[in-house]
Order: sequence, then structure tokens, then C-alpha cells
Amino acid sequence: MLVQLFILYFGLPSIGIVLSPLYSALLGLSLNSGAYQAEYLRGSIQAIPSGQMTAARTLGMNKLKSIKNIILPQALRISIPAWSNELIYLFKYTSIVSIIQVTELTKEGELIASRNFRYIEIFLIIALIYIIFTFIFTEIIDRLTKKMSIPGIGVQETARKRLA
Repeated sequence: MLVQLFILYFGLPSIGIVLSPLYSALLGLSLNSGAYQAEYLRGSIQAIPSGQMTAARTLGMNKLKSIKNIILPQALRISIPAWSNELIYLFKYTSIVSIIQVTELTKEGELIASRNFRYIEIFLIIALIYIIFTFIFTEIIDRLTKKMSIPGIGVQETARKRLA
């Protein structure tokens, strides 16, 4: 991600494309996270048994309708945990964008701490803010995962079967 940010902010101006630090940060974070999210979705789609598509086609659905109504809803449920991790990583990775002159939480804390020389207190507060937001994101996503789960299918059921 750091290399991508450097290319966007420092490299693109050499070919005549100048982006502000904020746009470079948003674009870099979006491209990086988007690549991971696409891979999570691809893996989730591949995790759906091929018999699901065959069954949908047997019922008379065309390929697009089969994907839209049968495959994607199952794949989205599978990909929620991975996407939740990516959301949390993305939140924590925002601290990297200070390298390209974007003032975010960590950089602002550094500026405040340099004015009053209270580095430990300031960075403990910043760490606490990151922990609180991570906990909130985790709780929201856990509730979403439980709401969208299908009884008998999923990680918990697989673990129970192994223990039995």
C-alpha cells in the first residue's frame, strides 16, 4: 500500500497527473482494499458447490439469473467475515497516509503531542480510539453475520460437526 501511495502522489506528477494528498490517499486506499475485496468475493463464489449452478439451470434459470439469485447471495454471506477484516484493516491503514501529507488521527496526535510534549498520553488516547472503533466495527459485523447466517451452514456448524 505504501508503494501504491508513493506512486499515486509522487509518481503520477511526472506524467502530468497531479492529485491532492487527500485524493491520492483515497484512491490508494480504495484501490488496495478493492483488490482484496474482489479476491474475497472470487474465493466466496468458488466456495459455492458447482451443483448449485447446475440445479438452478435445471430449474430453467439462465446463467445470469442463476448467478444473481442463487450463487451471489450465498457467496456474499461467506465473504462477510473477510470483508469485515478488510474494513478493520482499512481503518487502521489510514495512519499510513500521513506519509503523503494527509493529516489523519495519528498525524494529528503527533502534532498535538509535539506542541505540549505529552507523547505517551496522546498516543494512548489515539490507541484507545482505534480500539474503540475496531470493537464497534467488530460488533456491528458480528450482528450482521448472525442476522444473515443460514442455520446448518457456516463456520460454527462446521466446527460443531468436527467436534462431534
